[in-house]
Amino acid sequence: MAFIIKPLVTEKMTKITEKQENRFGFIVRPEANKLQIKKEVEDTYNVTVISVNTVRYAGKRSSRYTKAGLVKGQKPAFKKAIVTLKEGESIDFYSNI
Repeated sequence: MAFIIKPLVTEKMTKITEKQENRFGFIVRPEANKLQIKKEVEDTYNVTVISVNTVRYAGKRSSRYTKAGLVKGQKPAFKKAIVTLKEGESIDFYSNI
């Protein structure tokens, strides 16, 4: 079962990677635990994972005004994992584009 949904490539994550070159972020399934995330990253990218930090984000409510009136909705909740790799190892997300 795939626990990693996609790599996280945002401005904030890029700044973290520039400070500490062995940290990378992923959006993962909410039911995934740290051991499952570690195993999948090691198998997929052939690297050694030292630690995994996870953060859960709640879905935020949003509303906007349109011609039809007030439209209310909710953004989806998600889980983010920040993976620390062994010193000297790296992941290239752009290699297969």
